[in-house]
Amino acid sequence: MTALVLHRFPLEPFPYDRWLDGLDGGVVLIAARDRIEGGGERVPDGPGGYRRLEVLDSFDDEERLDELARDLAHAYEVTHVIAFHEADLLRAARLREKFGLPGQLPDGVLPFRDKVLMKERLRAAGIEVAPYALPATADGARAFAAEHGLPLVFKTRDGFGSVGLRIVRTAGELEEHLAGAYPPAAGPRADLMVEAYVPGRMCHVDGVVVDGRTVMAWPSQYQYDLASFQADPGARVDLTLDPSDPLTPRLLALAEQALAALGGPADHAFHAEVFHTPDDRLVVCEVAARPAGARIRDVLEAVFEVHPVELAARAQTGLPLPALAKLPAGPEGGRLRPVRMAGQVLMMKRPGTVRAIPVIPEEPWVRFYGVFAEPGEVLAEAALSSDFLAAAVLSAPTRQECERRLRALGGRFETEIVID
Repeated sequence: MTALVLHRFPLEPFPYDRWLDGLDGGVVLIAARDRIEGGGERVPDGPGGYRRLEVLDSFDDEERLDELARDLAHAYEVTHVIAFHEADLLRAARLREKFGLPGQLPDGVLPFRDKVLMKERLRAAGIEVAPYALPATADGARAFAAEHGLPLVFKTRDGFGSVGLRIVRTAGELEEHLAGAYPPAAGPRADLMVEAYVPGRMCHVDGVVVDGRTVMAWPSQYQYDLASFQADPGARVDLTLDPSDPLTPRLLALAEQALAALGGPADHAFHAEVFHTPDDRLVVCEVAARPAGARIRDVLEAVFEVHPVELAARAQTGLPLPALAKLPAGPEGGRLRPVRMAGQVLMMKRPGTVRAIPVIPEEPWVRFYGVFAEPGEVLAEAALSSDFLAAAVLSAPTRQECERRLRALGGRFETEIVID
């Protein structure tokens, strides 16, 4: 067995050569130079522990990426294709379809990538979603605004990472956005969604499904506005909910219902975003059939002592899953139990010259710490919601203590990071 991995991330957090060392044919990996260097890593000189390592300058040349992936899949008689970035899910599915390989196929990916289809399926299953439309023209968007009021949220139909997401709060902002989104000579659009704004705190449920059964899942809550990543100069805190929190079982049950409505593959990681409104409703925002971004993967590893990406990758390639050995078998089997609470604190990149970076924290509960710039480096504005200047993952016995630790470290970040 040989796995082809399409990898649009830094290398260090994803040691597939170790995670999948049971594959007799090894791992063939295509990586992106810009993501490796953007994560503060050096591009390897050779294949390392991989059967073959190909490094493209970026994954922006999709034709080149598709061609290379097809050539490698054929040359190495690949038996499994793995991709955990939103932008590569459909590409991986098409490769599986072309070569007759197991895993999620294009028809199964679309409900997770096409936000309109996603919301249609969720709503048909009785799950509340925000009112939405796919206006072809600016007048269509104005009609939606007249019906639902402001603020409104605009996003691309197949977007990810908050790229292109825009919240308009006033009539003036709406007209300004429509002028750019619907230029007179461009004609009707079919790729731009508009949604009614849902007030409240954003929660997310992250986990892994194995053989059609959710074996890992836990809810967290962002303590910041996801869409503010280009304007937020402060520490951004996100942490798990305690088992005793009344929201915890509700969110876990809703995530299970949403996954069933969207028809996810037998083995996959997932990331579900849910609004908790001031009047105590749960409104699903989006569901992704891949691991969460930011450092949420490390948060889950701290909570369960099992890395969700390793678990999903081994499940997708049919390798043994020691972490699940003690769970009951069958569709009604149990789930991994949380060992502790955990969370992340993030600082976004912002334009300017870096003059000072944080002192490395030495507290034993710091599970991960990274700074992704050096003094003297000139930064541009964050392009993605994952363009971090600094990030840390902390753990604690309870959510309350975890939040205290996260905010204390976040305060240090705000003081010690200096950007002119």
